[in-house]
Amino acid sequence: MITRRQFTVALGTLAAAGVTGGLFRHPKAWAEPMATKTTTGYGPLIDDPKGILSLPKGFTYDVLSSFGELMNDGNRVPDRADGMGCIALDDEHVALVRNHELQPKHVAEFGPGQPSPLKTPKAYDSNDKGEALPGGTSTIVVNTKTGKKVKEYLSLTGTIRNCSGGITPWGSWLTCEESVDKPSSTNSQYHGYVFEVAGNAEGLVEPKPIKALGRFNHEAVCVDPDTGIVYLTEDRGDSLLYRLVPNEYGNLHAGGQLQALAVKGYPKFDTRNWQKQEMPVSSWVDCEWVDIENPDSAEDDLRKQGYQSGAALFARGEGVHWGQGEFYFCCTNGGNKKLGQVMRYQPSPYEGTPSEHDQPGRLQLFVESSDAQVFNFGDNLTVAPNGHLIVCEDQYTAVVDNHLRGITPDGEVYPFAQLAVQTELAGACFSPDGSTLFVNVYSPAQTLAIRGPWKHLS
Repeated sequence: MITRRQFTVALGTLAAAGVTGGLFRHPKAWAEPMATKTTTGYGPLIDDPKGILSLPKGFTYDVLSSFGELMNDGNRVPDRADGMGCIALDDEHVALVRNHELQPKHVAEFGPGQPSPLKTPKAYDSNDKGEALPGGTSTIVVNTKTGKKVKEYLSLTGTIRNCSGGITPWGSWLTCEESVDKPSSTNSQYHGYVFEVAGNAEGLVEPKPIKALGRFNHEAVCVDPDTGIVYLTEDRGDSLLYRLVPNEYGNLHAGGQLQALAVKGYPKFDTRNWQKQEMPVSSWVDCEWVDIENPDSAEDDLRKQGYQSGAALFARGEGVHWGQGEFYFCCTNGGNKKLGQVMRYQPSPYEGTPSEHDQPGRLQLFVESSDAQVFNFGDNLTVAPNGHLIVCEDQYTAVVDNHLRGITPDGEVYPFAQLAVQTELAGACFSPDGSTLFVNVYSPAQTLAIRGPWKHLS
């Protein structure tokens, strides 16, 4: 993976050669779609006798949590476990903050044996009976030395369709609503916001929407640890990629400027490649950012605001994760065959300042799938300690065949795991020491801890 320092040096070399503006070639000169590159990865997958997850030789998993189990706070484990982040608490413990993609109609769906829908003043929103909307997060504290669960409890409630999110450098999880519901017969608040859950929270947090991060159909976020700039994806067919340049590092409630990515010199550029190959695999384009003037709009029109100002289009932006001086994000149905893309963004050394105009950030189409058997509808993703990506597939067909796909730094795809259950995998994230990959089975919800010989592939 290229580091921020290496990127800066590379830009300086290009500038000396007078070619920084030549990263972007005219569309007419571009080639047809290429076949997706593959590699063997960790080797063939071995059928799981438990019927949950097939893994390569040497890898095993434990089930940490399952739908309906009694948690330490007296509630039951909610269903529809989606995005998740792993946050270090001390040398031996991590907090897994886990999203639950539940809607108002799922009010009573906290699991078998739940005595009654939850009523609490710490709910962001409730129905007309005072029952908390069931979306939100739960937290699992795990001892990384023993691999055992220490405790488990609800940490946010009253939201709608918490899909994915991202961890922050200051030890919290940003959980995103994939909803733009307005007040109605089932809820009293506007939705479509991001909420912050501290990793060390002992129970339900105060649900305060971060309105500077916009009101839209959120998917996921990542944060640059150097600048505190927040990058956000949007799950729409005509979605944008957003960033918030914050007024204050680590305090997102202090506000900032919300913006959308545009391709420099090509306003309203279409990265989706649905009709023709506008953006070839491995190509780089220089970027700029346009302001979103009304981030808290009630009309679900942020993507329209940005597009009219020249922002680029993406095909259902989903999981995003910060790597080494850069980040990656999935576009679930992007590409000529609509099987999915992975994008890569390298910030400017002057990201978020006026000087980025002269040394702009740049965007790459890292992977575009040409074969459903190789890569199909990438969703949540994470960056492994060895620099590989681990991507959760999210394709629902008559027979669900979702995988965890590995992607090497050279863009080669390999199968890492295959799910035997008729649902999706979500929320992949690594422990700080890189020994354990945590992942969710969406429904019925389970959280797994995968361990094995990660260093056998580098």
